[in-house]
Amino acid sequence: MDLVFNLIVVLHFLGLASLVGGFLVQMKSSEKGVNPAMWHGALVQLVTGVLMVGLIESGAYTGDDGDLDMAKISVKLAFTVIIAVLAFVGRKKTPPQVAFWGAIGALSIANIFIAVLWT
Repeated sequence: MDLVFNLIVVLHFLGLASLVGGFLVQMKSSEKGVNPAMWHGALVQLVTGVLMVGLIESGAYTGDDGDLDMAKISVKLAFTVIIAVLAFVGRKKTPPQVAFWGAIGALSIANIFIAVLWT
């Protein structure tokens, strides 16, 4: 089960790279908007995050101590759901979509800070 969990973690990181990369690649563009990389990254982050928590909580993955900070996970889940909704709505609109683009980028980077700094 360790291998499966670690593969899910890798997919989670790839989703993060897609989401933040889709945001950063448009920094200098005047046509900022939600691109497919941001939408797919948000979905991958959401699905893999839920899978990781589910595997730990079910006891299927025992490589961790099993004590999850549910407050932290709840905040990260809320941010990720908001990001996914913004990406879903924004992908159907024509650029420029600076508000959608900026909100997705800010929430994604905030989610990284929460993951790393919240102890």
